[in-house]
Amino acid sequence: MADHRRHPHRRQRQATHSAPLIGGVPVDVRLGRAVPALARRMVALFTERLPTYAMLPGEELAGDITRACEENLRVVVRSLRTGRFPSPGDGELEELARSASRRAEEGIPLSAVLSAYHLGWRLGLDEVLADAGPEDLPAVLEVQDLLLEQLQLVTSVVTDAYQEVREAVHGQELAARHALLSALLDGQDAAEAAQRAGLRRAPAYTVLTLALGEHPDEHRPGVSAAVAARRKVHRAQAELDHHTRGEALYALGPHGGRVLLPAEEPERALHEGWPELTGLLARVASRAGARVHAGVAAAAHDAVAGAVRESEEVLGVVRASGRAPGAYRVLDVLIDYQLSRPGPARDRLAGLLAPLRGHPVLLETLRTYAAHAFSRRATAEALHVHPNTVDYRLRRVTRLTGLETASQPGLLELQAALTAYGVSEGA
Repeated sequence: MADHRRHPHRRQRQATHSAPLIGGVPVDVRLGRAVPALARRMVALFTERLPTYAMLPGEELAGDITRACEENLRVVVRSLRTGRFPSPGDGELEELARSASRRAEEGIPLSAVLSAYHLGWRLGLDEVLADAGPEDLPAVLEVQDLLLEQLQLVTSVVTDAYQEVREAVHGQELAARHALLSALLDGQDAAEAAQRAGLRRAPAYTVLTLALGEHPDEHRPGVSAAVAARRKVHRAQAELDHHTRGEALYALGPHGGRVLLPAEEPERALHEGWPELTGLLARVASRAGARVHAGVAAAAHDAVAGAVRESEEVLGVVRASGRAPGAYRVLDVLIDYQLSRPGPARDRLAGLLAPLRGHPVLLETLRTYAAHAFSRRATAEALHVHPNTVDYRLRRVTRLTGLETASQPGLLELQAALTAYGVSEGA
């Protein structure tokens, strides 16, 4: 609990069970007399300084919160009197743990709960030391030392009790949200699932199928790639939650996943609401620290499953054609979307690039070339090579495939071949 070699006065206090005197009065007696009035002052201070507590019902403040303050003070009084710290398992701190659990159930932030304890501790310390004089300095130091140790113990007990409940509540909330997401994806009536999740079932949803690139930390030596990936996903989720005030539904992993954003009308979401959506994706990418490609569709709540398939197909086309990160609708990839449909034309187009199957560097160069509007200089910068290297690679592509990489008709054919090849290869 404490290192007695560093605090010899504590070893003596625990052996003699003698409370220190301040102003000639034992500190446990001084604090014990003030418990009821001091508890009420603490609650008044909480409501004055902590907005979350100010919004609690008066009955709860005068009842549960005040009782928790009184119990906390009595625990301190016993420690001052006996010199013994309470143990988390001996029952003395059970009421504080129960109070923390109730605050967790009510959704009071842990930061506010701990701030209340620290404010109360300061008020209690002021009460104990109110009449201290210069001659009381050794006792003051002893009391401060004991109270700081006990504050650390109480903080640990309160935090553990709070977190245990919050994790259980959070798990229930996630399960309810996942049930709502599953109902929408399966085309089921999601009204009941929405009610259980505490969310409204929106008239429509904008569906995003995301592909998340890797954060630089996922490749940094000495850094856990798994931890870096989880942090990336959590930051992306936090931005989605902030944008929708907690109404976004998602199933995301390190490489991407699905997101449903509530909407009032599908067509409006894909047109008038498009600038807002592209801005959201840019913020998600910035906060996650990774590239984000998104296939986007929208549908009424009972047709979400079809919108998911469309968004997945759009994302597939976007990735296969080497487009830059961002949000894309069918409207944005109409020609490539059509080229990606199965059939003899797609197979023939994909076959034009078959000679490059054993040349990944050439394929990467072609995709980068297409993603940068067929600019040799921009491609060289993106690949960190000299423009002459890009020219050399493009000439090799022409020799191997017969595709022209400079003329306008050749570039159109090259773009179509890249799309068909990417889709057929699952790129």
